[in-house]
Amino acid sequence: MTTKSAIATNEVQIRQLIAEQQRAICAKDVEQIMSHYANEIIVFDVKPPFQTQGKDAWRQVWSECLPCFPDTFEIETRDLKITVSEDLAVAHWLFRFTGSQDHPAMQTWMRVTAVCQKNQGEWQILHEHLSVPFDPETSQAVFTLNP
Repeated sequence: MTTKSAIATNEVQIRQLIAEQQRAICAKDVEQIMSHYANEIIVFDVKPPFQTQGKDAWRQVWSECLPCFPDTFEIETRDLKITVSEDLAVAHWLFRFTGSQDHPAMQTWMRVTAVCQKNQGEWQILHEHLSVPFDPETSQAVFTLNP
């Protein structure tokens, strides 16, 4: 496979990984969610503890967080950009949860950056950084962002 075709294939695989991850989140399937993370994952999250290191600790965060989500919801994604090489990829995008509009999780767009690394032929998420926009004049989160 040529380098160009390998990179194109890798970009498709990263898009698949993101889509699979989103489906697993919507299904509240912790095991499937965790299947995409490297053991040494480091996550900068939007809620305390703000930084989580290691797959076991991140699994615990997901296990505690998912019951707070509505029973059913979807994820809308915008502006997905991927930069990929043969074994390293960086992706960033905007997303929001859609569904019951009165649920707090449905109130804002969030930003995510993911760094992925190919390990034994499989892409894994090595680092994620999630954030919520804020108004610098008030230092308050902006929950009504409409990109």
